[in-house]
Amino acid sequence: MLTFVTMYRLPSILMFRIMIWYKRQKRGVAVKHVEHDGYRFCYFSRGEAGPQPSVLMLHGFAFNKDIWLNAIKLFPQDLHVVCLDMPGDGETTRLLGESYTAAVQVARIHQFVECPGLNPKPFHLVGFSMGGMVAGIYAARYPSEISGLSLLCPSGLQYPEDSNVTKCLKELQQSINLHSFLKLGLYHPNIANMQLLRGYLEDVRPHQSFFIQCFLDISSTKSKYSLHDNMNKIRAPTQIIWGKEDKPLMKGWLHKLKRVGL
Repeated sequence: MLTFVTMYRLPSILMFRIMIWYKRQKRGVAVKHVEHDGYRFCYFSRGEAGPQPSVLMLHGFAFNKDIWLNAIKLFPQDLHVVCLDMPGDGETTRLLGESYTAAVQVARIHQFVECPGLNPKPFHLVGFSMGGMVAGIYAARYPSEISGLSLLCPSGLQYPEDSNVTKCLKELQQSINLHSFLKLGLYHPNIANMQLLRGYLEDVRPHQSFFIQCFLDISSTKSKYSLHDNMNKIRAPTQIIWGKEDKPLMKGWLHKLKRVGL
């Protein structure tokens, strides 16, 4: 039986995969796939659809559905929760040449929602970072499908040119370094978390060209202010959560969301 001591001696990528497998077992979730018009979506779910709204959760840039494994342990066991690999991420279809702007991702997620047996409408939509931007735009475009909206440190807002966020985006566009970017999101950059981060980066290394393309699309002029441009169309009751220690996306711009009554 592996102990934490012996696990620390394993290669980072193997340790990462073991930890994800263990967390999935502990949370009682199983990875599933569903196809719609030839496009395959990967997700995991827990609980069964019932009278209360289901919850669909969208992760941030360069992550996948497993980022929610720690969060869902706080949810009621009978709550129907669906955590999706965003378009091109994880095991969801990745198409060469497809655009990954926010609008295209919204269309793909709507495709997923239309799959039989998933997310009885209306449902509660949750999005983190890039997923928050996509969730907000989805709520604006499909208001009848959303019973509630939770945005966790969403991107897609219009930041001043001299802000840290804008500088960070420009640096990343010039030389995308996933390690540096994802390290900003570690609230506790201890040995265990850094090893897991290294394992994750090794696991996704073969797909780095996709992450570069996705980042350039999502931060393009067509996409980077998408949430900002659609905020006044959101009709669902909206909860906004912003970490005061958030480095990639500063909490100081929360007033932009308050200004439109979200």
